[in-house]
Amino acid sequence: MRSNGRRWASTGGGRVLIVAPHPDDEIAGAGGTLLLHLRAGDQVMVVHVTDGRGSRAQGLGPDAMAGHRRTEAEAALAGLGVSRWDWLGLREWEWEDAAAIEALGRALAIQVPDVVYAPSRVDFHPEHHRVARALAAALAAAPRIDPVVRIYQVHVPLTRVLVNLVAPIGAVLGETRRAAQAYATQQGSLRSCFRLKRYAAWSRAIPGAAEEFWELASGAYIA
Repeated sequence: MRSNGRRWASTGGGRVLIVAPHPDDEIAGAGGTLLLHLRAGDQVMVVHVTDGRGSRAQGLGPDAMAGHRRTEAEAALAGLGVSRWDWLGLREWEWEDAAAIEALGRALAIQVPDVVYAPSRVDFHPEHHRVARALAAALAAAPRIDPVVRIYQVHVPLTRVLVNLVAPIGAVLGETRRAAQAYATQQGSLRSCFRLKRYAAWSRAIPGAAEEFWELASGAYIA
C-alpha cells in the first residue's frame, strides 16, 4: 500500500546517529533533518565511513582528494552546528567489511542512538550498498542497541512505495545550502540532491523543500 508518509517530529532530548558512506552524504540525504534535530534539542553525531578518495572532481589525485574531503567535512559540520563527529577514514574502494563493522560498532556504543539515519540499498553506488550492509552487521552484533532506522535517499528516490516519513525542511533550507557549500569538490552531485528535495516538497505541496525517509525497526533493516 502506498503512503504519503507521516510528518517528521521530535520531542527533543533524543540521540541521533547519521551514517554517511562518503563526506557529503549526510547533507545530501538528511542535512535539513539534521538541523531540525538540533533545533529540537536532540544530540546528533555524524559518522563518515570512507575518506571519499574515489572522487575524480577537480582533477585531484586520491590522497589529495581524501585530504580535501576531510577538510570539507569539518567545515560543513561546523556550519551545521554538529560537534559530535567520527571520521572513520576508511580508504574508499579499499576497505574490508570487518574494519567498517568494528568501527561502526564503536560509534553505536558511543552514541547509543534512539534513531539512526542510514544509507539506502536502493542506490547505484556500490559503497553505499557496502556501508549499509556493514551497518546492519554492526547493529546485529549489538542487540542491546535497538534504534529506529531511517533510510535516506541520495540520488535514487525511494519512491512513495517505500517512503513513510517526510521532513519539511523549508525553514532550514538556506542554512543547509550554506553548509553544503563547504563541499566544494562535490557541488555537481549536491545540486542534484537538492533538486530531489525540492521535487519531494512540490509533489507533496510542502513549501520549499522536504527530505523523505523509509523508517523501519532495526531488526527489519538488518534483515
